[in-house]
Amino acid sequence: QTVRWHIELQPWASPTPSLNYEASRFLKYISTSQISCEHMNLNSLKGYSETTKKPWSICLDERFSLIHRIRSKKCRLYSLGLGNDDNQFELSMANSGCEVHRFDPSLKAAHVQEGRHLWHHRLSIDWRDPNPAIAAHKLHSNTKKLGTVLNEFGHQKIDVLKADVESAEWKILENLILEDVVEQIGQLVFEVHIHWPGFEVSGNDSTVVRYWYSLLRELELKDFRLFHTYKDLSKPQMFLKKEAFNASSCYTLSWVNTRWK
Repeated sequence: QTVRWHIELQPWASPTPSLNYEASRFLKYISTSQISCEHMNLNSLKGYSETTKKPWSICLDERFSLIHRIRSKKCRLYSLGLGNDDNQFELSMANSGCEVHRFDPSLKAAHVQEGRHLWHHRLSIDWRDPNPAIAAHKLHSNTKKLGTVLNEFGHQKIDVLKADVESAEWKILENLILEDVVEQIGQLVFEVHIHWPGFEVSGNDSTVVRYWYSLLRELELKDFRLFHTYKDLSKPQMFLKKEAFNASSCYTLSWVNTRWK
């Protein structure tokens, strides 16, 4: 298998690169569901009435595996965060019998088990593993790629990957696509931030938006379909540091891997 170093960039949205055209194509794309999902929260399970502060929507329709894996207590959730106190979604997934692993570099202890199904790990999931030969990287020895963590934990599959990583999501998503780790994931629920390019994403504004769009099209090529999109109007209405395009700086997007069994 050949290693890919770069994602395939989509053609420009217009004959000459233009931020207006790139932005409108991208915003339309993240605002349009590609597949319908009838049951999108844990309330559709018996005995649930908890509501989460944010719509971390998962698809519990019978045609996808997640609902069956929750019922048979075989589901696994990985949650990537940075000092986020709102763990309601993780708790409700753990309460429904899922094995939940929460990764957050700001935690006090390295590994803590809470209850029967919830683990907290003082780890930052990144788009690269630290290089032990570089002194500065030694400080980040609790930083790992998702593929590395899956191997170390002996996990073949993740039913749901939830990420709220304050703009690191673009490079993490790129790494998951380039290393084919995304094929081991059933559903993705990502908070995406578009008020600035994100960590280590370079280029002028139109280049950045084309890259974001191309990443999401790669997910589509891997049989992921967007089934829910939430525009967070409580966040500043900014798009690449401009008050433009009627965009929020933050969207929560949910995809289901339609090939996943």
